[in-house]
Amino acid sequence: MAPPVPQQPLPRPHAIARDLESQLRKVATLFPAVTLTGPRQSGKSTLCRAVFPEKPYVNLEDMASRRFATEDPAGFLAQFPSGAIIDEVQEVPSLLSSLQVRIDEEERERRPPGRWILTGSQNLTMLDGVSQSLAGRTALLHLLPLTRNEVERFERPPIALLDALVAGGYPRIHDRNLPPGEWLRQYVSTYVDRDVR
Repeated sequence: MAPPVPQQPLPRPHAIARDLESQLRKVATLFPAVTLTGPRQSGKSTLCRAVFPEKPYVNLEDMASRRFATEDPAGFLAQFPSGAIIDEVQEVPSLLSSLQVRIDEEERERRPPGRWILTGSQNLTMLDGVSQSLAGRTALLHLLPLTRNEVERFERPPIALLDALVAGGYPRIHDRNLPPGEWLRQYVSTYVDRDVR
């Protein structure tokens, strides 16, 4: 099977700095891998692509990438000789075992830390796999939606407290000036349909 072409980092003209950024950078200097979890749409992919723009990026929501990672995990990882950002890693939990082997080989070669950046929605199965397969090899961070300070970094943040509470902290609402009630209604609906079920 021919490997899919990894997606290249994209410029993010509307991105704002996140409070977790400095901690993410720090742990990437200490561990071979960093695992960033959090609710869907909290900004995990955006943050990782901003902090590590030089890294290849692959999203396992993409069916071709997911199939390759499932059928040939070693081959999938081999296409990233210096590591990568692997988004939505919970889609292929078996990949974590192959990544453990790969990280251990790289550690024997004294490769630099921060090679593998993994993201995933908060998923107990994924966290179980990370703690079993990557214990001692990955730092585990959790990204929540925006804080009030982060919301204020957008071009047009809500001023009144009630407006801020109604808008909530999901980045897409503030980045694209979307009506919060409609966006949140759809978010809850799809979250219940997909993740809670």
